Amino acid sequence: MSAARALPGPDDSPDRLYTVTGGRSRPPENAFDLVTLIVAEQPPAPGMQSELARILELAAAPTAVVELAAELALPVSVVKILLGDLLEGGRITARHPRFAPSKARLPDLDTLEQVLHGLQRL
Repeated sequence: MSAARALPGPDDSPDRLYTVTGGRSRPPENAFDLVTLIVAEQPPAPGMQSELARILELAAAPTAVVELAAELALPVSVVKILLGDLLEGGRITARHPRFAPSKARLPDLDTLEQVLHGLQRL
């Protein structure tokens, strides 16, 4: 009988991580930080790399990069590289909470002055 293989975990060998990232060691510049919210735009495709498919499943609802890394039991740097691939392919969107659009956009000063003058004439 053959011995059962251990499931991948946080103690993955460097060889496996090298294979998962396609030999790349750096994520895209300034694309993601730990709290960037990732949202899947497409479902996983048949035959897709298992880690990429799992990211798309987890990101069906907005999920932070750090949460994805924890769920995948992979280093954050590796997850950022994988996210870069998905972002480049249009399969995800990335939003940083501080750059999220504001709830209400204020009108410009000229418009406010015109409204004020119109109200004063009433």
